[in-house]
Amino acid sequence: MKINKRLLQYVKTMRIYVLIVGVLSFLTAIFIILQSHYIASIINTIFLQKQGLAQVISILFILLAILLGRAAIIWGNDIATNTVSGTVKSDLRLRLFRHLLKLGPMYVRGERSGEIANTTTEAVESLDAYFNLFFPQVCATMIIPLVILITVFSTDLLSGIVLLVTWPILPVFMILIGLQANAMTESRWRQMSLLSAHFLDVLQGMTTLKLFGRNKIQQETIRRISDRYGDTTMSVLRVAFLSSLVMELGATISNAIIAVEIGLRLLYGSIPFEQAFFVLLLTPEFYQPLRNLGTQFHASMNSAAGAERIFDILETSATTEATTTAMEETAKIEQTLLIDGVHYAYPGTDGQRHEALRGISFAMQRGQKVAIVGRSGAGKSTLANLLLRFIEPDEGSIRADQRDIRDFSAAAWRKLVAWQPQRPYLFNTTVAENIRMGRPEASMEEVIEVARMANLHDFIQSLPQGYATPIGERGTRLSGGQLQRLSLARALLKQSPILLLDEATSTLDAESEAQVLRTIDRVAPDHFVLIIAHRLHTISSADRIVVLQDGLVIGSGTHQELLAQSPAYQELIKAYEDEEAIV
Repeated sequence: MKINKRLLQYVKTMRIYVLIVGVLSFLTAIFIILQSHYIASIINTIFLQKQGLAQVISILFILLAILLGRAAIIWGNDIATNTVSGTVKSDLRLRLFRHLLKLGPMYVRGERSGEIANTTTEAVESLDAYFNLFFPQVCATMIIPLVILITVFSTDLLSGIVLLVTWPILPVFMILIGLQANAMTESRWRQMSLLSAHFLDVLQGMTTLKLFGRNKIQQETIRRISDRYGDTTMSVLRVAFLSSLVMELGATISNAIIAVEIGLRLLYGSIPFEQAFFVLLLTPEFYQPLRNLGTQFHASMNSAAGAERIFDILETSATTEATTTAMEETAKIEQTLLIDGVHYAYPGTDGQRHEALRGISFAMQRGQKVAIVGRSGAGKSTLANLLLRFIEPDEGSIRADQRDIRDFSAAAWRKLVAWQPQRPYLFNTTVAENIRMGRPEASMEEVIEVARMANLHDFIQSLPQGYATPIGERGTRLSGGQLQRLSLARALLKQSPILLLDEATSTLDAESEAQVLRTIDRVAPDHFVLIIAHRLHTISSADRIVVLQDGLVIGSGTHQELLAQSPAYQELIKAYEDEEAIV
């Protein structure tokens, strides 16, 4: 019931909705009682009192009005529940998306894309059963049997006692079977998430699978997971059908007890026919809401399983978005960017934290180009994530003009940083729109200017629709070098003072690399240019080089100074030379 309580929080805030559902349930109970009363009256008048149609015509019109009223209540209930269900789903999906953005790429990188996509779509959509079916039925089960029970007690005390005694039997059956079905539904949801994640992995890796001839094996894997998911689904359905059988059996036995009790009393003349028939008509209506609740409970268990995952994400703390003392203040940097004694450790699967940075320190001035070099795992990407505020230092600080950047909101700080990542992500839209991601309000002239600076304009002009050409999902119609140059153009368009380039020239030919480096030299006087690189020309062109090894700064200086003084740098350059020679 933990999930149910958290889901109900989204309904409790909508008091009007709860009031409407409650009122409609109460009106339904009243109309059920009136309908039973007039049916009993008509039967008694015609069959026992031997009256004709003329004597009951007015009652028939009243009964017709009651039936129309019940239909109107059902219609109104559907409108109310569908409205609130859509509102809650939209709100949760928006909260989920916003929270994923707050958690940032470091969280998403640790999850499977297909599983997150399944959560944001299927899990949220599955809540429809809870808010549209289960919750209204809970209200009906709380109100309708109570109103009918009060009516039966006022009509026939003995029948009221029998109803009161037999009613709790059905919830006990529902709870006992529901506990087993809940565990099976959670297993089914996990398997569906696994299937979604695996299927997306296969689609994204289609080229690799075909290349290595592994597509048949993956087909078999998907078939096996699908069969397991189908078996689990059938198991859940078997339990649901068993529950329906038990609920129907329990309600039928309870109805039979009332019928036998009233029939015996009617036989001995201790209860009038109209009164007995009225109670008999109300008895099935008394148990019907609980029978419906059992059905809707099984329908809502999928909602509960999906909501578990939704709340797991929503309750994950977004540390980089914590409230600060200057949350709304505009971040600024004019002279100095200082990395001061920064430590950072990643949580490991073994429960321990593994240090990526161990007290690194260096400073850079505006107009300076600083290259960060080191072997894989030295801490270069961690430093980039710290500067982008995707993560925060465990110890130490990053300061802009002597002010800790944590004094600003992450969003305000990121306006100061233009990032060109090693593996840029391009969206399935036009070339111009992908470049404008850096600054959406930029004019077409500005887009063309940065494309020229990134040595991309001539290529774009050769495309069928020029800057209006769609480039496909993840930029599949572009080469690796074209992707990097487009990403560089996007970063330049942002016009941020800090330019963070992560392997900006790694996939470029020598001529393109030289042109990109000239572009960087041209914009450098107005920027803090931080370059993560392993290309020799890119490294040697930097004003200063910081060498990282195992999370420590082991050298700092110009290319020539480090070649003369740092054996570790010499070894690193030798490795880079060998790598470029192979390429």
